[in-house]
Amino acid sequence: MFNEWFPNVRMEDMITATNETLYMTLVSVAGTFVLGLLLGLLLYLTGPGGLWENKTLNWITASIVNIFRAIPFIILILLLFPFTDFLLGTIRGPQAALPALIIGGAPFYARLVEIALKEVDKGVVEAAKSMGAKYSTIIFKVLLPESMPALISGITVTAIALIGYTAVAGAIGSGGLGDFAYFYGFQRSNFDVVFICTILIILIVFIFQFIGDAISRKLDKR
Repeated sequence: MFNEWFPNVRMEDMITATNETLYMTLVSVAGTFVLGLLLGLLLYLTGPGGLWENKTLNWITASIVNIFRAIPFIILILLLFPFTDFLLGTIRGPQAALPALIIGGAPFYARLVEIALKEVDKGVVEAAKSMGAKYSTIIFKVLLPESMPALISGITVTAIALIGYTAVAGAIGSGGLGDFAYFYGFQRSNFDVVFICTILIILIVFIFQFIGDAISRKLDKR
C-alpha cells in the first residue's frame, strides 16, 4: 500500500536525510544555547539597571544581535561561505550548515534570554545583593535558576526555527530533509517525496515542542 501511494520514496535515503536533519538540529541547538545565553546575559547585565551597566558595551552587543537577526537566513549562509570553507574545508553537507545555523539562531535566542532575565523578580536580585552576594553568585544562583523555565521555552522556540533553517540550508546542498525534498523531490517532480519529507519535519517539530514543554513545566515552580 505504501509503495503504491509513494512509489518514489526510498526508505534508506529518507532515514539518512532524517538523521542529517536531526544532527544539524541537535548540534546547532546546543551551540545556539551556549552562544545565545552568553549574548543574552551580556545584554541584560550591561543594560539599564544591570549588574555591569555599561551603555557602550550594551550598544555594541545589541547592534551585533540586531544585525544578524535582520539578515535573511539564506543570505547569511551565502555570506558565511568563505568562513565555513576556511573553518571546515567545505561548503557542502550537514557540518557545513552548522556555522550559519548557530550564528543565525544565537541572536534570536539572545533576545529571548534577555526577556526571560528581565522577568525575574527584581526583589529577589536586590535581596541577594543586600546579603553581599557576589555577581557570579547572583547570576548562577538567582538569575539563571529563576529564569530557567522561560529559557527552556525560548530554546524550544529557537529549536523549531532551526529545524526550518535546516530545510532552507538544504537548498544549497547541506543534506537533510530539506535537501532531499528539493533535489530528489521537487526538481524531479517526485511530489510524494516532498510530502513525506514535510510530514517528517512536522513530526520532528512536534517532538521538540513536546520535550521542551515537558521540561519547562517540570522546572516551573509556580
